[in-house]
Amino acid sequence: MLRFCWLVVFALTTVATADEFSLETIMADPDWIGNEPQNPYFGDDGTVIYFQAKRSGENFNDHFAVLADGSEPASVIADDAPISASNASRVISPNGSMVAWTANGDVFLRGIDAETVVQVTKTSTRESRVMFLNDGRLAFLSDGRYRLYDPFLAGVTDSPERGYTKLADFADIRFSDDPSADPAFDTLRANQQRLYTMVVEDLRREQAAAATRSTRQQASPNGAPLPVYAGKDIEPTARSLSPNGQHMVLVTEPANHDGGPSGIMPNYVTIGGQTETAQLRSRVGRNIPAPQTAWLYDGADQSLTQIDLSTLPGIDRDPLLKLRKSALDWHVDHGADRDEVAALLEAPGQRTVAIEQVRWHPNGHTVALQVHSIDNKDRWIVTVDVADTRVRTQHRLTDAAWINYLHNDMGWIPGTDSLWFLSEESGYSQLYTKALDERRHRALTDGNYVISNVTATRDGRYLVFVANAKDPAVYEIHRVSVDDGSIEALTDIGGVNSYFLSLDERRLGIAHSEMDRHPDLFAKPFDTSTAPVRLTDTVSAEFKAVDWVIPTIVKVPSSQVDEPIYSKLYLPKYYSADKKWPAVVFVHGAGYTQNAHAGWPYYFREFMFHSLLTERGFVVIDMDYRASRGYGRDWRTAIYQNMGRPELEDFTDGIDFLVDNYNVDRDHIGIYGGSYGGFMTFMALFLEPDLFAAGAALRPVADWQHYNHGYTSNILNTPLIDPEAYVTSSPIHYTDGLTKPLLIAAGMQDDNVFFQDSVLVVQRLQELGKENFELAAYPLDPHGFVHAEAWLDEYRRILKLMETHVLAR
Repeated sequence: MLRFCWLVVFALTTVATADEFSLETIMADPDWIGNEPQNPYFGDDGTVIYFQAKRSGENFNDHFAVLADGSEPASVIADDAPISASNASRVISPNGSMVAWTANGDVFLRGIDAETVVQVTKTSTRESRVMFLNDGRLAFLSDGRYRLYDPFLAGVTDSPERGYTKLADFADIRFSDDPSADPAFDTLRANQQRLYTMVVEDLRREQAAAATRSTRQQASPNGAPLPVYAGKDIEPTARSLSPNGQHMVLVTEPANHDGGPSGIMPNYVTIGGQTETAQLRSRVGRNIPAPQTAWLYDGADQSLTQIDLSTLPGIDRDPLLKLRKSALDWHVDHGADRDEVAALLEAPGQRTVAIEQVRWHPNGHTVALQVHSIDNKDRWIVTVDVADTRVRTQHRLTDAAWINYLHNDMGWIPGTDSLWFLSEESGYSQLYTKALDERRHRALTDGNYVISNVTATRDGRYLVFVANAKDPAVYEIHRVSVDDGSIEALTDIGGVNSYFLSLDERRLGIAHSEMDRHPDLFAKPFDTSTAPVRLTDTVSAEFKAVDWVIPTIVKVPSSQVDEPIYSKLYLPKYYSADKKWPAVVFVHGAGYTQNAHAGWPYYFREFMFHSLLTERGFVVIDMDYRASRGYGRDWRTAIYQNMGRPELEDFTDGIDFLVDNYNVDRDHIGIYGGSYGGFMTFMALFLEPDLFAAGAALRPVADWQHYNHGYTSNILNTPLIDPEAYVTSSPIHYTDGLTKPLLIAAGMQDDNVFFQDSVLVVQRLQELGKENFELAAYPLDPHGFVHAEAWLDEYRRILKLMETHVLAR
């Protein structure tokens, strides 16, 4: 029987006392837990750390400062203080005399030891990408173009007389046709020119005047850059200025590229009472992402030259050729016209690419580009010398499944002509270096662990990174010597850690979290001997007072692969092996994420909910099934062309583990999860109806043809090229397998997994005559619920489902 459960707003109860907690507490506005520090960074001299934190009861942040030695508690900074610039925008000049940043969309500048702040811009345009050039000038993006500002002429610091202007444009690139270019031949135009001499003379004079203005503008030291007409058929997507201020890389794609039909999302609950609609993303394969092109702009002669990527190794070979052939037969067997589909499936002569990263060498004479094939099978790192624009391939990574969208960072090692980069070629994200004059790259690290968040120190001696080298669940901060590859652990404090360095790189800032504590700030010297000092403690006393169940990370033996399935196990405090226990399997979202780690979980509400479930008599297991992050390339790509089935095998192993080791009753196990977890709940109940007693699918994917291109095409290619993978992986095709109670819960304002997916499943279940399901719809909530009332209603239903059909079935 179908029931639409439209949400009614009600008041939440107060936060729990130290002796109890409730569902109302768990799903309340998380401000009661305390608000963690965000965007931390060191002050100029390294003695102070600045950060932001959400103001309780509001949707904006306040700014704070805390001494880096931990001697004083954090204090609030006034909103109008110029130091409130975000860490991401803050840069220091090459000689260390100035610092610049953006705040509220404007650019600010001051001498490193000065108190007076110069506001460089005060515009309605939001400036960004602030940077210092090698000669001390400041550059930033404004309204799609780089502007150059000379702080010396502005009086920020002393300098000899210079030939620069205070504020200037670097380039004037226009995405239109050159108005002075000769038009294509036209008989009527030719006739006019033959007949009317005055018209021809007027045109000649206009062209002569324009040419003279251009010549004088180019010759004048005070003249603005000449316009360069790139044509109306392309549009810009990115720009990157060289550190010497002489060249710029411009990335473009075809103008008016058809992104495919948009999704439409109605909102029935509006302030004005009228139904409103919003246009959403297109669906996978409805139109392939636009191919990108890289250009080099020369500021000296004000010219634009295309960077030729046609020499990339493998660029002219189609890795999907076999799939195209089998897809043709599949579509024809399912009723399509062979000639029509064959035309659609025709392989391109050259594969299309996206330009994902642009990294200039500090001298500005060489630039490195990271190029990614739009079919997801290749990633190239190339360098371009501005003198000849020749493309030199430095590294190619190929994956028969798909290139990881993470662990692709790269950069230059200061003081050298060598690149550092991450690659999964060994099976795990590891660090490599490549000198431009050497044929092969060198592995700087090696091991069955994952490296991320790499920073090269300014002296070029070390690469700093985060890795789970000691344990897949624990992320510590390390540094590796560029010279000899020796690795040193900068932290050994457990949990999950991220870092940031002071400007002089003598101090290390740390954001450290544990399973039951969200991230707080610590600091230490940039060495291996000194322990970190706590700087903040933002977890509320109310949260600390609750006796949460802290899960144990266990290794579930896999029946399919040699590696174990790392999982979080929650046991009731009164657990005893003398009785049978019901259990709940939680499935984390995103597919490619990690939840069985030792830090504060993204699913913090579920962490609290699992404590409540144990109080109600359940054992809970939270598995990092195959596809999860943190365990290397093979674990990640195990679901290629086959989403949902390897994960089910892992869940089966998890159930066997619980039955064999914790006396769990095999007939009393439930499953729930959101997003990818909702998808997996569908797959579990539809494909393995005897595995679980009940399930709750939250904001679930039902048909992967309705999801976005960027995520889905990695794993399943496209519905045109790989139709079988979409049928295999989409639960909408297996709804007839439902025999156990199912709760479907989804926000109607979900622009990630469309509410339509839930509606489609309901339609199929109705057509099949199924009765044991219900749909809870939340009219005002997106993919990640924003209303505490919606969270509470959803998890009340989950709890009721588990207690009714799993606890005592």
